[in-house]
Amino acid sequence: MLKVLIADDHAIIRKGLKQIILETYPFAAIHEARDAEEAIKMSFQNDFDVIISDLSMPGRSGLDLVEHFKHNFPKVPVLILSIHPEEQYAIRALRAGASGYLSKDAATDELIKAVQKVLQGRKYISSALAEQMASELDIGNNKSLHEVLSNREIHVFKLIAEGQSISDIAEKLSLSVTTVSTYRARIMHKMHMKTNAEITKYGIEFKLI
Repeated sequence: MLKVLIADDHAIIRKGLKQIILETYPFAAIHEARDAEEAIKMSFQNDFDVIISDLSMPGRSGLDLVEHFKHNFPKVPVLILSIHPEEQYAIRALRAGASGYLSKDAATDELIKAVQKVLQGRKYISSALAEQMASELDIGNNKSLHEVLSNREIHVFKLIAEGQSISDIAEKLSLSVTTVSTYRARIMHKMHMKTNAEITKYGIEFKLI
């Protein structure tokens, strides 16, 4: 029996994904997690065949969840399903260990196709993402500034760009204010910025928020 874990902070999304999967796999056992932390706890209690996770959730991100499974359950494929455009996060997710990346506005049959592919131990890459990856090979080392950030730094960057305070970010990520301030300083240094307004402007321009 297929065992699926859906991690998303929106109940309506989890319900919709569950219905889509059951249409193809009527006897599947589908578990739901409201955030990455809950999904991580459930991972030690069940032997899942595939994980479908949102990228942005309260607390730890979908990338944190990917890294958790890559380290603890490397044979379990994680499919990221996100509202964020592929050109900004897909390659980062794949590098972190995700088996695929799919936009939430993708067609139902595309989601099933992605699930079937990762269950076969293969990577799911859309034609648009494949084209982007090919373009990056041609461009070489001309990377956007945010691509030098670590997964944790890009998460903090996104929250700062959304206008959240250091204390709010610390609470959301279960980190100390000092640690978040250190991440902010690293981001500013790596991206040659001085103010939060510059981060917000960049985030909007590159569709990171």
